[in-house]
Amino acid sequence: MRFARVTFIGAGIWGIVVLMPLYWLFDITGRPYSPPTDYPHFFYGFLSVAMAWQLAFLVIGSNPARYRALMIPGILEKLGHVGGVAMLYGNARISTIDAQAAIPDLLLAILFMIAFAKTRVSSRIRGTDPY
Repeated sequence: MRFARVTFIGAGIWGIVVLMPLYWLFDITGRPYSPPTDYPHFFYGFLSVAMAWQLAFLVIGSNPARYRALMIPGILEKLGHVGGVAMLYGNARISTIDAQAAIPDLLLAILFMIAFAKTRVSSRIRGTDPY
């Protein structure tokens, strides 16, 4: 249980630290690519959904047994990004440097899978708790 708690709380904090500055540093993204001001609804939409997931990771970390089922969409969220980046890289649409940005998400997906496997559903959640 401790492993899952540390993994998900760490992932949530990491994500907030990494994503939050993008709200104010959107001009940096616009240097090598077209600026986010050309597509602000996608840029800020991505950020808001990604930030919501960071909060979900903190919730999961607060009680991994209770929120174990939510770990599955968390794993899919990480693997979805990794898969998308792999497809873009495989089709030569992004550089190796850009593809390397998915490495932390791949590592977190693996840690989330381990946490899921190590976390048991508590008897209170299964409904067998006599109290």
